[in-house]
Amino acid sequence: MTTPTGRNPLLYNTNGFAFHRLEDAARLLADLGYDGVALTPDVHHLDPFRAPQAEVSAFRRLLGDLGLSVVVETGARFVLDPERKHRPSLLDDAPGAARRLDFLKRCVDLAGDLGAAVVSTWSGSGPDDLDPEEAFDRLADGLARLCAHAAGSGVRIGFEPEPGMAVDTTGQWPTVRAAVGHPALGLTLDVGHCLATREGDPARILRRYAADVVVLQVDDHRAGRHEHLMFGEGDVAWPELAAAVRECGYAGPIEVELSRHSSEAPTAARRSRDFLRALFPSG
Repeated sequence: MTTPTGRNPLLYNTNGFAFHRLEDAARLLADLGYDGVALTPDVHHLDPFRAPQAEVSAFRRLLGDLGLSVVVETGARFVLDPERKHRPSLLDDAPGAARRLDFLKRCVDLAGDLGAAVVSTWSGSGPDDLDPEEAFDRLADGLARLCAHAAGSGVRIGFEPEPGMAVDTTGQWPTVRAAVGHPALGLTLDVGHCLATREGDPARILRRYAADVVVLQVDDHRAGRHEHLMFGEGDVAWPELAAAVRECGYAGPIEVELSRHSSEAPTAARRSRDFLRALFPSG
C-alpha cells in the first residue's frame, strides 16, 4: 500500500474518533489530507457482529469517493466481554479462544469486503495460572488458523507486540513467526511500545525487522510507561525514526494511534498530520 506520490500513506485509527460517527471521521480525515483510515471495528463502528452488509458496502463506497485506503485493527476493548477488557483472548480456554478467533476471522472478512490489505492483532493475556509454554502453543495455533482463513484473500495478518500482554516485545517476534510459519503473517510495529517496555530505540528495532513490518504505528511515549502521547510530548527520537524509514525503504502505512485523544479528535488529527508530514514529506 503506497500513495501515488510514493510517500508512506498516512492513516489515523478510528479508535481516536470514539465520539464521532464513522462516516464523519472519514470525511474529516480526508479533509485533513490523510491517505486512509485504520478502522477498529467496535460496538459503534461497523460492529462485526451486528453491522449489516449494506452498511459495510456503503462505507467502502465512501472510502472510494474520498480516496482513502484502509487497514483493520482489532483492539476493540469490550466487544466480546462487557466486563473484561480485551478478553477472551487466543490464550483462554477452548470456548473463549474460539470466540476470539471468530471475532478475528470476522475482521478478516470485513477487511476483504472493504479492500483492506492488513488486519492487525496481538497475543492478549490468558488466565493467571496458565503455563507459559501452553500459552504460546495456544497463540501459535490461533494465529495459524487465522492466517489459514486469510490465505487467498489478499489480507495480511499483522502481529503486534503489546505491553502487558503475553508477547510484549519485538524480541519475541522471530519465535512467533517461526512457530506460525505462514506467509500471511507479518509484524505490526508500534514505535511507542518499544519505549514503554524499555526494549530499545524504535529506529534500531525498525531497521532489524523492516522486511517483516506491514504497518508502522506511531505515537509518542515515555520510557517505561504505556501511555500514548501526542507527538513531541514523549521520548521517541523522531528524526532518527524518519531516517530509518527512508534507509530501510519501508513504504507501508504509517498509522497514528491516539485512542485517548478522542475528546479532541479533530485537533489531535490536525496536529498529528502537521508533525508527521514534516518528517515524512509527500512526493
